[in-house]
Amino acid sequence: MRVALVHYWLVTMRGGEKVLESLLDLFPGADIFTHVYDPAAVSEKIRARKVTTSFIQKLPFAGTAYQKYLPLMPLALEQLDLRGYDLVISSESGPAKGVLTDTGAMHLCYCHTPMRYLWDMYQDYLAESGPVTRCALRLFSHRLRQWDALSAQRVDFFAANSRNVARRIAKHYRREAAVIHPPVDVDFFAPEGGAFPEPEDYYLYAGQLVGYKRVDIAVEACSRLGKKLLIIGEGPERKRLEGLAGPNVTVLGKQDGTMLRRSMQRCKALLFPGEEDFGIVPLEVAASGRPVIAYARGGALETVLPEKTGILFPEQSADALCAAMEAFESAPEFFSPEVSRAHAEQFSRAAFAQNFQAFYERCHAAWADGTDGLAQQQL
Repeated sequence: MRVALVHYWLVTMRGGEKVLESLLDLFPGADIFTHVYDPAAVSEKIRARKVTTSFIQKLPFAGTAYQKYLPLMPLALEQLDLRGYDLVISSESGPAKGVLTDTGAMHLCYCHTPMRYLWDMYQDYLAESGPVTRCALRLFSHRLRQWDALSAQRVDFFAANSRNVARRIAKHYRREAAVIHPPVDVDFFAPEGGAFPEPEDYYLYAGQLVGYKRVDIAVEACSRLGKKLLIIGEGPERKRLEGLAGPNVTVLGKQDGTMLRRSMQRCKALLFPGEEDFGIVPLEVAASGRPVIAYARGGALETVLPEKTGILFPEQSADALCAAMEAFESAPEFFSPEVSRAHAEQFSRAAFAQNFQAFYERCHAAWADGTDGLAQQQL
């Protein structure tokens, strides 16, 4: 069986690329197709495979400004030659699922989310964009939405990374999706020697510094309460956050895995004020034995167990986060490193591999029987 894995772009190693690595383990002979590829930015496991790029790769500044070419990506995907492949698995967050496949090929889509900047968060992206990008979004987004919804019908079976994303798929694409949570490297975050270190006197934020993640709420809450906050990550919001930060807030920028693990294992708790599709960072912190204080929307509802592995706050505001932090500090005995760790282990790489393999086998059996993929709710 010839297998093709279609990933939106390969320019960093984040959650989507970790999913791709796990799929490469499941399908060791698979080839990779993508829009833009930077070999230096990805793992050896990905570099070891045959990678074919779309014509976006050859456009000026594609390595850094690839998202500016979004209006061209539908055309670029449809030029990729997937003849002869028996199984196509698209990894969808940016455009990936719109490839054209043989009639006899089965197309599975693992959807991290329908494109946020076209659907759920369109108005947020408009508000945060500069005048040129804002104009382009308004000009092209309507046609891109039409293509995105149409290309969903090219997929035979959908899997979503969370119940949250499955609801978006149902709303925007009118398709059912099996839920398979993404893999978390729980082994990497395990405490050395099996003993959890004592927490130190700081809260932690880890992730991209972009507007929708609302890191400013964490900065404001910690400044108001006089609590120490470490921020690990890079992004366009960094300068603004540094301007908001008082003496108790430190923006460390991007850090290596060892520093990230140490910071997670020793923080009082992770602050997670954004709404995520799923959110792997809270589970990495749980694997490190520490609790999470998260906004009660999106993926956090699936990754944080209230009063067991963390606290959920109801509003995306500094007031609500302050109240949650005060509640946490008044009763830290409710949270056990062992309970957090056991919860995170349910989302391990091995669990993802087992769940995706079972999903593939159900889909293959239905495909062999001639079952219409649009009736996927039966899976």
